[in-house]
Amino acid sequence: MGNFGRVPVGIVGASGYGGVQLVRLLMDHPEVELVYLGGESSVGKSFASLYPHLAHAVKLSIEEVDPEVIARRCEVVFLSMPNGLACRFVPTLLEKGCKVLDLSADYRFRNLTTYTTWYGVERSDRTTADTAVYGLPELYRDRISEAQLVGCPGSYPTASLLALSPLLKQGLIVPETAIVDAKSGTSGGGREAKTYLLLAEADNSLAPYSVVRHRHTPEIEQICSDLAGHEVTVQFTPHLIPIVRGTLATVYATLRDPGLVGDDLTTIYTAFYRNSPWIKVCESGIYPQTKWAAGSNLCYIGVEVDPRTGRVIVMSAIDNLIKGQAGQAIQCLNIMMGWDETLGLPKMGFYP
Repeated sequence: MGNFGRVPVGIVGASGYGGVQLVRLLMDHPEVELVYLGGESSVGKSFASLYPHLAHAVKLSIEEVDPEVIARRCEVVFLSMPNGLACRFVPTLLEKGCKVLDLSADYRFRNLTTYTTWYGVERSDRTTADTAVYGLPELYRDRISEAQLVGCPGSYPTASLLALSPLLKQGLIVPETAIVDAKSGTSGGGREAKTYLLLAEADNSLAPYSVVRHRHTPEIEQICSDLAGHEVTVQFTPHLIPIVRGTLATVYATLRDPGLVGDDLTTIYTAFYRNSPWIKVCESGIYPQTKWAAGSNLCYIGVEVDPRTGRVIVMSAIDNLIKGQAGQAIQCLNIMMGWDETLGLPKMGFYP
């Protein structure tokens, strides 16, 4: 155990945007002690040299990724690495008794054939993958509470699924009509240098990408199918917008009951998420903005009905680095450890 009985925690992939969010949040978490930071490209460097603004608070250096060493020092391990890497380390970490929260896509899929088709990585850890729980607490809180391995969803699936879940779970829409139009800031592309994320490329522009082939599509469809009780196909289109942090998903679908109005849906959403402290359903006629959620683990949801077309429109706004990444992983940790779900997480956003 850590100092004063706190749980010793490690982060692999601490140098990226997801990693630095984890560091910031875990440093303020009252029940954990951050004892290990690991990575492959920054081994030997102090964390302060990567993020000088945290030099006064974080005295750790980036160490080599050795599952045996990590397991001896950590009770909980967060993996914030590119897709296809976590699956190399997780079986050993689990065997040594660690609780693991993976922020990549490696343990989000029940069917590894689907994962290989979309991510191009052959897997030999099927038995391990079968034990993973999808880390969306608002849907799978009970399963997460008993899990040793959680595959945490990213920002697009989180925003999209939180918008869609009440509609599918309660059979309010024709599932095959669901369309997700999603937009996210540049931090979603990570810290590695990429041409399309340069200020000169991304500023003053809004661009769709990975149209009809984005890797989050089968992940969204997997959970939608689970909720609906049958296979569901979803149209998902992501866009890059010229902001640093924030994801907004706008969902369109045809209602089964054309007599439902916006107030009805708002009431349904409020009831559905009544036990979910991080979901804030807006009053009728109020539509969420990414700025509201920035810096917090909150998800704001607005609902509207178009009686002319018989469609429902649901808007979901989150901070892609907090509720869409690091904060959600810590939310899952809180549930796994039997702590209050809101422990150590920011309840208010940065505004303006």
